[in-house]
Amino acid sequence: MTQTQNTPSVTQVRHLIGGEWKPASDGATFESRDPHDGALLGVVPAGTAEDGAAAITAARTAFDDGPWPLLSPKERAKILHAVADTVDAHREELALLETRDGGKSINQSLHAEIPRVAHNLRFFADYVAMAANEAYPDGDLLSYVLYPPAGVVSAISPWNAPLMLATWKIAPALAFGNTAVLKPAPQTPLTAHRFAELALEAGLPEGVLNVVHGFGGEAVAGPLTSDPRVDRITFTGSSATGVKILQAAAVNHTPVSAEMGGKSANIVFADADLDVAVPMAIRAIFGGNGQVCLAGSRLLVHNSIMDEFLARFTEQANTLTVGDPKDPSNFLGPLIEQRHLDKVHGYVELAQEEGGKVVTGGARLTDQARAGGFYYPPTVITGLSNDSRTAREEIFGPVETVLGFDTEQEALRIANDSPYGLAGMLFTQNLDRAHRMAARWKAGTVWINTFFERDLRLPFGGEGASGLGREGGQYSREFFTEPRAVTLRLRG
Repeated sequence: MTQTQNTPSVTQVRHLIGGEWKPASDGATFESRDPHDGALLGVVPAGTAEDGAAAITAARTAFDDGPWPLLSPKERAKILHAVADTVDAHREELALLETRDGGKSINQSLHAEIPRVAHNLRFFADYVAMAANEAYPDGDLLSYVLYPPAGVVSAISPWNAPLMLATWKIAPALAFGNTAVLKPAPQTPLTAHRFAELALEAGLPEGVLNVVHGFGGEAVAGPLTSDPRVDRITFTGSSATGVKILQAAAVNHTPVSAEMGGKSANIVFADADLDVAVPMAIRAIFGGNGQVCLAGSRLLVHNSIMDEFLARFTEQANTLTVGDPKDPSNFLGPLIEQRHLDKVHGYVELAQEEGGKVVTGGARLTDQARAGGFYYPPTVITGLSNDSRTAREEIFGPVETVLGFDTEQEALRIANDSPYGLAGMLFTQNLDRAHRMAARWKAGTVWINTFFERDLRLPFGGEGASGLGREGGQYSREFFTEPRAVTLRLRG
């Protein structure tokens, strides 16, 4: 993929409701623009509560009256594999859309996120078809468990990994026999729209997947969280929005799976292999333009190696290229929008007010090549304590806070001293220490001497302000189905 492939026409986005492409009920629209240069990419319906309710009606009808939940897992798997094949066939197109719409590096879009879209579909299609069920014979009694689909699923996905995280929700929902309404983030609507087109072309029945665009609050997202016809809500986004969704869902006792914010600690012990730890720490905070909920944004380094580690870390940070994300030579692209850039820089200013020192970065990039976009460089801050707001609140940008520690107990205390509990990383060659830390760390995922490796059979989610519930493998089955106990007395 090269920079020459960067002039697509403006996309006229529409809702997909019951197999039909529709504008907003009141005709209102908003624009999707490239965060690199402000170019107009799409005109998008600003969905209303009426649109959200209509999508739920379509999903409800497809579930109650349609064949989808009655198909065998193998029959559904065949269709989902066909959708995955179509995604693979359009990988470059989808990757370019994702990069232009969200500012993510084309390398990440092309080689990681869009391939993961297809993998999500294939994994859950096969998992459902091969999943084992429990059976408990006891004399003349036979008890077993059924896993019928829950019904209608509202899937609300974020802007930082738009299609990958959308299909992390859609794939298991559909594979287990549910129907779904997807609301992508308004900042990044384009790949959800194109994916919906491809899914219909691949043979997904009408009404099984519905896509509505727009905003939260009482607009299109309102019914998705408060309508009693919705049976499950799966959400990825900020902790503040997650709380509002939980409150809305509570009225109808609707189960919610919410993966929210993070402020993950990345702990580097004195015995760590720095040839591994340094580049992994770079990736953990600056990958995805720093807009990653799992980011290792609190970097804890043993004081005995602090000088060496910080020198190497800063040197590598300064080599990262920041620019047009369609250029594969660039590591970081622009942040998603002006408001978010202001937030990120505001935290850097706050860090200095709190006594922190900006070692590198710390100012918006405004040279001619990047003046039209929301560019912020890799930024490293030292001199703060874990009590500072900068070290405790989620920045969601390419800003690393470096803290020192002396003992394993101190490192664990700092790691757990956070309202969040999404993930953690540690680098050590001491196997006993690694197991001790993992067992006591309050985090949904702990990586040891690596980062961002995912086996989709494992539970994914967070503790505290980082979320509620888990998804992945059997955990997705428990959420997207209504497990039913059946007991039969056999004739003698």
